[in-house]
Amino acid sequence: MADPVSTFDRRAAVTQSLRAVQTLSDALDRMHSGMKGDMDMNASDLATLRMLTIREHRGQMVSPHDVATHLRISTASTTKLIDRLVASGHLERRPHPSDGRARVVVLTDKSRREFFQHFGVHLGAMREIADRFDDAELETVTRFMDELTEAITTED
Repeated sequence: MADPVSTFDRRAAVTQSLRAVQTLSDALDRMHSGMKGDMDMNASDLATLRMLTIREHRGQMVSPHDVATHLRISTASTTKLIDRLVASGHLERRPHPSDGRARVVVLTDKSRREFFQHFGVHLGAMREIADRFDDAELETVTRFMDELTEAITTED
């Protein structure tokens, strides 16, 4: 049987870590909200650019269908959203490299520049914090965050 004191301590640590995640999520929301206003974009536009940035770093291509699935919006709404981001110079449509009938959407250099302009200071501050931790600690934090992300990500 588990020691009640250690169970309580574990529960307190779990609660504290989840509250820290909630606080970080709130701070990220506020940071993204500021960018949304600065770039004259709505939440879906910015969410699309964030998704593309993440997938680009992973080396993953993004189709319009991927955008629709990620945002949980219709294909018609996705087409309008992509049209808007292409017109503003933030996205490009390109042929899929292996399927000539399909298209992919990619970030433009303008998008990357604007993201860096808005997030550069924040990214620098986050990197400074991360540099304070050793590799083993960062691996644990990364695993924790990746597993949380997986747990709350649903594909409907």
